[in-house]
Amino acid sequence: MIPDAWRHGEVAVVGLGRSGIAATRLLVHAGVRVYASDASTHPGGEDRLAELRTLPGVAVEVGRHDLARIRLAAAVVASPGVPPDAPPLVTARSAGVPIVSEIDVGFQALVSGRCIAITGTNGKTTTTALVAHLLRAAGLRAEAVGNIGRPLAEAALQREPYQWLVVEVSSFQLHDSPNFLPDIGIITNLAVDHLDRYPSVEAYYADKRLLFHDATDEQFWVLNGDDQAVLDLARGVRGRQVRFSLRGPTDGWYDVATGWLRLGGAELLRREELQLLGDHNVANALAAALAAQEAGVVPGVLAEGLRSFAALPHRLEPVREVGGVLWINDSKATNVASTVVAVQAMARPFLLLLGGRHKGEPYTRLAPLLRERCRGVIAYGEAGPLIERDLAGQVPLERGTTFADVIARARHAARPGDAVLLSPACSSFDMFKDYEERGARFKRLVEAM
Repeated sequence: MIPDAWRHGEVAVVGLGRSGIAATRLLVHAGVRVYASDASTHPGGEDRLAELRTLPGVAVEVGRHDLARIRLAAAVVASPGVPPDAPPLVTARSAGVPIVSEIDVGFQALVSGRCIAITGTNGKTTTTALVAHLLRAAGLRAEAVGNIGRPLAEAALQREPYQWLVVEVSSFQLHDSPNFLPDIGIITNLAVDHLDRYPSVEAYYADKRLLFHDATDEQFWVLNGDDQAVLDLARGVRGRQVRFSLRGPTDGWYDVATGWLRLGGAELLRREELQLLGDHNVANALAAALAAQEAGVVPGVLAEGLRSFAALPHRLEPVREVGGVLWINDSKATNVASTVVAVQAMARPFLLLLGGRHKGEPYTRLAPLLRERCRGVIAYGEAGPLIERDLAGQVPLERGTTFADVIARARHAARPGDAVLLSPACSSFDMFKDYEERGARFKRLVEAM
């Protein structure tokens, strides 16, 4: 439940993206007065902002944060895009004001349903969607929420009788979620990321470990058995643990010799029946199957659900083939580790579109992987000079200007039998609102060919 103390003061919501707006609406519904602010003069969702201004007990401010008002708040709800060193959060901490995430507020307000939480560096969204799909295939009332798009606070506000909520949670959200404890948790993998926000990879992993906060013997954890960092993170954590692996027999594993995905010793489905590119998606499918099995889904339904699941938009999504060239949209690859996975999934020669806003990790890790099949890199955006510095001489490379120019260069260079892979290894914020807008632009340009 929402703490009673919040109803006797005012709660500050910092950041008015989708999660901030959902948290504000939920708090108002619970009888809490809210000061909602965003440093941007145009935070997006203008219609939703206009709706907030009509709600009783809500003061909305854009373009600035009233730090004096935040200092007196009963609590602060921080949107995931607001870094811990932002002035409103620094002010709140110095004044002893509790800071929580929208995920935490939504979790406290839930009146029905159990939670499955998915975190990790890569594969969170696909695995979250897979789990929800498998639960629904079994006839269970389940929905994917959280970082996947629909805020948990919004689901809590609607008070629908879900049996399961499948929640994608980022490290940013876990940082301020002291009350969030899922019944089932999945960690897909861990890799270097977000060094533009964290001082070290250890600090980033420490936030991921908050998934296990206050775990009891009742929790059930699904862990990547091939990732030592994941296993180290979960060492000593209370609850039952199972593992998935692409390397050898365990609770859920891929039998390379026979081409079967297996749960223990039992066959689940053949690899070619899974409509997803790349071995990383085999791992995602195994993780989702283990979680759904714990939630009561039987193996036959698991197999049928995995067969019917299609690639999500912007995640190794085949767009179309033009003149024998396959165009693939992997705009969601916003870090080097994601692009490594995409490159490893390529079964034909390809051109790689790489660039955007740099996130702190060098691109040199890609060089040995690109020598075999990559026929060239087209670098663009703010990170273009850094990409050229790290990869020049390792693989044919040219620089693009506008996004349309990048696509035109790729079309000119590609040959029948090739693929063109948009897997940027960078955020999109230098040229686009988000990775979805970047991917949508890519698809429109390809569809227009």
